Amino acid sequence: MATAWNCCAAIAADAAWLPTAARQQQLVRMVRQDCGSCHGMRLTGGLGPALTREALAEVPLDSIAATIFHGRPGTPMPPWRAMLDEHEARWIAERLLAGFPEDTTKASR
Repeated sequence: MATAWNCCAAIAADAAWLPTAARQQQLVRMVRQDCGSCHGMRLTGGLGPALTREALAEVPLDSIAATIFHGRPGTPMPPWRAMLDEHEARWIAERLLAGFPEDTTKASR
């Protein structure tokens, strides 16, 4: 069984993996809507800390991915492993560190 800190490092070797374009849209929407409910709709902070590129600049990629996937026991941060896989958690973490994209599906509704 993988631990919280080595699970996402194990998939780092599979760095070429990308979700499909449709799944990327779903993940962006999920982060903006679901994560935004605690971290602020602009991800600039709220109940939870800011998830901006600047706020996460000193946080290791694997740590962010592990937090997304496993949550933070003893805090309100839930695990998201029922909603996504480890590759998707890493993809989200990479996007957070780069500056998270906007949900473009809102404009087309």
